[in-house]
Amino acid sequence: MDLGIAGKVALVTGAGGGLGGAIALALAREGAKVVLADINATALKAVADGVRSKGGEELSLEWDLGDLSVIDARVDAIEARFGSVDILVNNTGGPPPTPASGQPAELWGKHFHSMVLSVIGITDRVLPGMKAKKWGRIVTSASSGVVAPIPGLAISNALRMSLVGWSKSLAREIGRDGITANIIVPGRIGTDRIRFLDEAKAKREGRTVEEVSAESTGSIPLGRYGRPEEYAQAAAFLASEAASYVTGSVVRVDGGLIASA
Repeated sequence: MDLGIAGKVALVTGAGGGLGGAIALALAREGAKVVLADINATALKAVADGVRSKGGEELSLEWDLGDLSVIDARVDAIEARFGSVDILVNNTGGPPPTPASGQPAELWGKHFHSMVLSVIGITDRVLPGMKAKKWGRIVTSASSGVVAPIPGLAISNALRMSLVGWSKSLAREIGRDGITANIIVPGRIGTDRIRFLDEAKAKREGRTVEEVSAESTGSIPLGRYGRPEEYAQAAAFLASEAASYVTGSVVRVDGGLIASA
């Protein structure tokens, strides 16, 4: 299936991670010019090598999403190389496991900047270019915690839920400009982040990682963790011409993990 995005300029934040890297590669395979943004230069290079090995065009930008002051300069660099951004994939790292109560304001503030304000700021910066073309895709990666809060991940649950409200509000404002805005929700996808969370839970509960993983997969109807490329294909669809009538939605890629409607 041709997704109709060959030649489009796609910015993927958190591109050095498991989900972001897979999304970047999926978009590159569709012929998009991919801008990779991540704070981890080593991880960024690995994904950039993967994009180039498939014949894709890429621009790598070392980018600390918590530093809002660099947004204009980074997007200026993208526009100087490729032109304005057509597809924005907002993908941020997650905070450490925490309960809801007793967390210092500084911790909430740090992650609010990197997980919420960065997403809003980058989106606002690229929207004028999308509006000028009357075409754009904004895909924001969240967490299954926005549907069913995950125990022990209170900061993530709260901050990512705020992005759902923002994205749905934005979708109503920009639809007539030919721009869509959607949230994509991963379930248990086999990445370093999930391994870290399994290890943290095992340590907290005095169990083995294998026991925690087996319990987790047992709750998934498909009986396994998802693969990053499976998540990436869903994200690529939302970023495509084929998804032109999908906006304001929350799309789950969770193997049936969340039983509620």
